[in-house]
Amino acid sequence: MSSANREAVRLVDAWPAWPGRVLVLVGPEGTGKTHLAMAWVARTGAVITDTTAAPDLVALSGKAVLIENADSAVSDVNLFHLINMAAQHGGSLLLTARTPPLEWPTALPDLRSRLNALPVAALSEPDDQILLGVFRKLFRERNIRPTDDTYPYLLRRMERSVIEAQRLVKRLDDAADSLQRPVSRALAKEVLEAGDPTMDLFK
Repeated sequence: MSSANREAVRLVDAWPAWPGRVLVLVGPEGTGKTHLAMAWVARTGAVITDTTAAPDLVALSGKAVLIENADSAVSDVNLFHLINMAAQHGGSLLLTARTPPLEWPTALPDLRSRLNALPVAALSEPDDQILLGVFRKLFRERNIRPTDDTYPYLLRRMERSVIEAQRLVKRLDDAADSLQRPVSRALAKEVLEAGDPTMDLFK
């Protein structure tokens, strides 16, 4: 656990003592929202709602419920009912989103007041500690053992996201296979330069 996610993990782990039995997990793409949400689902046996259709509110009454991408994937009316159900029927509701509920548009005044009052667990962009762990896991899954100096080289030059780490690992794996070379700092430099020839690589 790092400073980028410690408080969010603490708030998720505080279940079921969430105010109103609802928590919103907020952060940019690739910050680990789904990972944390799935850990909560495994712990609670929560139902993951299918946001492509109207949820069966009767069937969800009294249950722990997860809705991902709640800022775009669920209607105002359904969200209003789900928030009320979590507080009134002994259930729980975990929402994930890229933006905080204060910014979610709604034409329902009652929903607006509830959104403004929801507790938020914020995930920031991953720091070096998280990204290093992500790189090690991704390389291990591909049976790749980069040289030790590959990691700091990548961390100093990459966009700060898990998505970018995944993209870089795939590019390095493809380049290593194509050139029949090990993944190293030298190969990482070539891959990054090929991606953006104007990039300052601090030679």
